[in-house]
Amino acid sequence: MSASDASHGGGGYPPMTGAKLAMAAAALSFGNFMVVLDTTIANVAMPTISGDLGVSTTEGTWIITAYAVAEAITVPLTGWLSRRFGEVRLFTACVIAFVICSILCGLSGSLGFLVLFRILQGFAGGPIIPLSSTLLISVFPKDKSNIALAIWGMTTVVAPIFGPILGGYISDNYHWGWIFYINIFFGIAVGSVVWWLMRNRETPIARSRIDMVGLMLLVVFVSAFQTMIDKGRELDWFSSSFIVWMAIVAAIALGALILWELTDDDPVIDLSVFKNRTWLVSTMSLGLMFGLFFGNIVLTPLWLQQMMGYTATWAGFATAPMGILAVVTAPIVGRLMGKIDPRLIVTYGMVVLAISFFMRAHLNAQADFMSVAIPMFVLGAGVPACLVTLTSLGVSELPPEKIANGSGLQNFIRIMAMAVGASLTSTYWENATKGNRAELVAIIDPTMTPAPLPGLQPGSGLAAFSRMVDMQAVMLATNDFYAMATILILIFAAVVWLAKRPKGPLKQVSH
Repeated sequence: MSASDASHGGGGYPPMTGAKLAMAAAALSFGNFMVVLDTTIANVAMPTISGDLGVSTTEGTWIITAYAVAEAITVPLTGWLSRRFGEVRLFTACVIAFVICSILCGLSGSLGFLVLFRILQGFAGGPIIPLSSTLLISVFPKDKSNIALAIWGMTTVVAPIFGPILGGYISDNYHWGWIFYINIFFGIAVGSVVWWLMRNRETPIARSRIDMVGLMLLVVFVSAFQTMIDKGRELDWFSSSFIVWMAIVAAIALGALILWELTDDDPVIDLSVFKNRTWLVSTMSLGLMFGLFFGNIVLTPLWLQQMMGYTATWAGFATAPMGILAVVTAPIVGRLMGKIDPRLIVTYGMVVLAISFFMRAHLNAQADFMSVAIPMFVLGAGVPACLVTLTSLGVSELPPEKIANGSGLQNFIRIMAMAVGASLTSTYWENATKGNRAELVAIIDPTMTPAPLPGLQPGSGLAAFSRMVDMQAVMLATNDFYAMATILILIFAAVVWLAKRPKGPLKQVSH
């Protein structure tokens, strides 16, 4: 489907207007928000869930890993599934399945059942992410299609922020099952509205054989790679034979997948889009940027809770200001994409990210709430400029029949980059903290004995001094990360200039 087709909906349908357009836009946006939210909402609630189910927090991390693996598997399959079942039918079925699996997750009484239903929930949620953008563009007029993508980008950025806030608040005040039950109302509303408004706008269906070998290789690669990333930090990476085997399996499966898909007549994933320079550069820039951005989203609540004494809820509130400028600037970015060189917009976005990171590289252990909130507020002005523009630029030079696969693969790489960014950031932060602590302890005079604190027992001074050293070690590690992130994001900004400038308005993401 071409850019012009996209503006007239799947199958050449006219754009919606008035109240129907507003309702469709709201429903599709909430569909994307709901699924992306579930990538982070369980993170802060995981210790509570583990305790309630009688398992260790180490075992409990499978709740997060299972969802991420399943979601990552089905995202790149969206183009093929859409051609086989139709976009509207597939979207509605996935929303219904997502709601059912959410209910089952909340009702789970054991870790085994919860992990199983999280896998099914991830399978159902994966196609909703790219389909929500596709269907959004299909209902908007041609001259407003950039706005449609901006709305989608805004929900993609804001949802991971609200996840920790809602997860923390619910686990602090209610039964953890409600982190899944909240999907019931939104899911029913989204599925009902989309089916009511769009069931007569179904896309053409083409029956084709199932590339079972390619599908199985994809499942093996994603499962092994995601498990390696999620468990690597916990098991000390390649010192663990389990992680080594996961890496070997992932590498072999990826190599076999590439060879098979390049030679198969009807591949489940069309890798030919990698030959397009603009798609490759845009996707690479998006993966690098989003990996670093998501690492920051993971690190900030960790630092606030472990060092600054914040609750999960307040740590969420400190990161939430990012959503303000993300909401405000996303539509502006959508309007500017057709008027300004998109590479300039991306560069502006990454410079804003660099400014936010630089501000946090100078925080100290006495930083107050506003010292954290203001850099997060600034960050919100940069993320939509990167995400929305790179997503659109990526498919701007693909032929119509390649756009579906190009979009699905781009979302797949973005999701995998999130996992890698979060894991590497946490690993770097922990290792830097240990290194900084060792250096601080090494310069202390071993013969010095801190005086006991007034009114407390002997040794209290040493304990207080040790806590102070710990705090400074964590703070230095946090500063080091953001200083490094500032440099990296500026380097990433240069990568996008390897792409050619589009000739005219950008094509839109479409399946």
